[in-house]
Amino acid sequence: MLMVQDVDLTPNPHALKFILNEKLLNYETRQYPDKESAKNDPFAAGIFELEGVVSVFYMDKFVTIEKSPQADWRQIQRPFIDFLKTFDPKLIPEETVKAPTADEENALLKKINDLLDHKVRPALAGDGGGLQVLGIDGFTVKIRYQGACGSCPSSITGTLMAIEGLLRRDVNPSITVVAA
Repeated sequence: MLMVQDVDLTPNPHALKFILNEKLLNYETRQYPDKESAKNDPFAAGIFELEGVVSVFYMDKFVTIEKSPQADWRQIQRPFIDFLKTFDPKLIPEETVKAPTADEENALLKKINDLLDHKVRPALAGDGGGLQVLGIDGFTVKIRYQGACGSCPSSITGTLMAIEGLLRRDVNPSITVVAA
């Protein structure tokens, strides 16, 4: 049974990130900017049935729900939790993105390191730190901050999200980045 394990605030005051106890997707991300766009996805369509929901994004083990400015989270959260309890995750449409082969992983890792060498590591070096890629598993990139970046609070949140956003935009939209 799907359950909410935690709820995180987002920079958007009208959006909450609901962290679940099970993976919904392994590689893909799914963004639905309106109810009509979600009609072929029973999971997202069900969330749109909740009054006040204006967009749904989900991947891995979380769902981000955006509400209308007029809506109150109290009218969405409890019905969402109830929806999760009755929803069968097998109804989520099958992913079209598959795990990369070993050769594809190696090529992906090279592309990631090239991008980091040009756009990220010089900036980190300027602040007295660095970044080591420890490896890749499917589309999950494991990194370790070095030097000043290793203990910097912004590297753990902001920089990590910025690196993930850059890699998703310039390398592959299925990439997730985790710090070691």
